[in-house]
Amino acid sequence: MVSIRPAEPRDLEHIIGSLAGLARHVHEEHLMKSTVADLRRALFEPDPALQGLVAEVASEYAGMSLFFRSYSTWRARTGAYVLDLFVEPRFRGQRVGEKLLQHIAALTRAHGGSYMRLVVDTKNFSAMHFYTRLGIVHSDTEQVHAAYGEAFDALADAAKLEQP
Repeated sequence: MVSIRPAEPRDLEHIIGSLAGLARHVHEEHLMKSTVADLRRALFEPDPALQGLVAEVASEYAGMSLFFRSYSTWRARTGAYVLDLFVEPRFRGQRVGEKLLQHIAALTRAHGGSYMRLVVDTKNFSAMHFYTRLGIVHSDTEQVHAAYGEAFDALADAAKLEQP
């Protein structure tokens, strides 16, 4: 039986291991920079940037999901943005990922939310199939754009904000 609970500081080593596993799965280990200290701040600081859920099977770590609250100005409602979802290989096929996403949806709705969004790595075909099976479909009306590294720094530098 799969049980879902909020992530706790004792889960950080498992969560960072899951993130490394996800990076390996999509052959992008070189892009994975998060540390346990980074996740501790993001998940457990007074105003956390992320929420985390842990899945267990028979009290054993089976997987996790990291997400945060978002807002749609078009829908005029809150929702959830799922950042990461990972199920340990030996627990795949036991609906662990499905239960994690169901839990996020229920928590989101309990707080007035009405949608869930996520981005799937273009090489992760098994995840695409999994999400589609659950009714989380590819959007034909949106495309993700991002600024990282030098592009992001150039945007921020151009603002010339006054320092406090």
